[in-house]
Amino acid sequence: MGRLMAEHGFETVQFHEQPDVYVINTCSVTDNADKKCRKVIKEALRYSPNARIVIVGCYAQLKPAEIAGIPGVDLVLGAAEKFNLAQHLQELPPNEKGRFVAGNIQSVNFFVNAYSAGERTRSFLKVQDGCDYKCSFCTIPLARGSSRSNTIENVLENAREIVALGVKEIVLTGVNIGDYGKQMPDGETDITFYHLLQALDEIPVPRIRISSIEPNLLTNEIIAFVARSKRFMPHFHIPLQSGNNRILRLMRRRYVRELYEERVETIKQLIPHCCIGVDVITGFPSETDEEFTDTYNFLNRLNVSYLHVFTYSERANTHALSIQPAVPLPVRQERSRMLHILSDKKRRFFYEQHLQTIRPVLFEAETDGITMNGFTDNYIKIAAPYNPLLVNEIEPALLHRLTPDNLMEIELLLQHQHHTTAGSLLQ
Repeated sequence: MGRLMAEHGFETVQFHEQPDVYVINTCSVTDNADKKCRKVIKEALRYSPNARIVIVGCYAQLKPAEIAGIPGVDLVLGAAEKFNLAQHLQELPPNEKGRFVAGNIQSVNFFVNAYSAGERTRSFLKVQDGCDYKCSFCTIPLARGSSRSNTIENVLENAREIVALGVKEIVLTGVNIGDYGKQMPDGETDITFYHLLQALDEIPVPRIRISSIEPNLLTNEIIAFVARSKRFMPHFHIPLQSGNNRILRLMRRRYVRELYEERVETIKQLIPHCCIGVDVITGFPSETDEEFTDTYNFLNRLNVSYLHVFTYSERANTHALSIQPAVPLPVRQERSRMLHILSDKKRRFFYEQHLQTIRPVLFEAETDGITMNGFTDNYIKIAAPYNPLLVNEIEPALLHRLTPDNLMEIELLLQHQHHTTAGSLLQ
């Protein structure tokens, strides 16, 4: 959207730099989208009282009239209209408030090229959109429409444009990325995510990372491919949602926990140093203490690296609303707290396994001027003294020791030099 706006003469500025237009992108995954939205609007108008406020994203598609009624909102655009933002702004009368344009999501069957270009180090490249799954807790199909994909040719062209910008890492994204190949713009069939990965492996970029992929769509073929690829990073993020098969059935997930366990074992056999992230939901309707304990124990023994923990929250127009009894909110929150602690332990154990090993680190631009961060190929977050010469560079580093807040301190290895501590070298 930023690139499309630039084509119409707009320039991106910082939040506090009194812009003419604020575009607020909303989510429907967490239950406080409304609260967050109102807070950001209020903050925006504090900096720039005369700015136009535009709301886009999943929440905008699901509840456009409700959002249009929030004080300060000028324009709400649904999934099909957000890419026509510049045109809508031009047509909006100066004093009009609360206009919304959000059609039937079922009519959204086209794919729009999209990648992020604002950050030098890493770019998110969208290859797929929408979802045909009907998980009982999820509104995303209602907000994003049916599964559809970009052509391999377009994806490769986008990837080459990203490489030309000097970006070192491409992250492939989508709503249900493993479902890639559905509803291609050119009508092509028999294309799969595996075919896309093979094609992307020829692009001259040092790193490609796969974002979240469903366990039933993460085939052994894909795992084996990543294991032998020089470009694809040893890192998978695989949603689990529950480690109890009864809850998985109620969630309408398309696998049982045995398949999930099998996928993790295959990854660790072929790529022992691979980082594996897990999504999990606590407090799904009718989840008993025993079933939560079942999930906890399953995750505890599973060879995974970190968890993304979501506390279940009710969503309008989802099947889960009909499942009883509801789990009390304090119980859901306590279960989430327990899993957050488990995640910290998992991450620390994974990091500790790699102490005193050498891994390539991509250094990032974000810094407070004193320290800088970066990530190894297998997604270990490092901390080092700030050095502008290292920004957007990939360098081998010895993983030296862990800080109390689970950051890896490194010793940088430069060509023709012996180990030097990061501190003395970078200063």
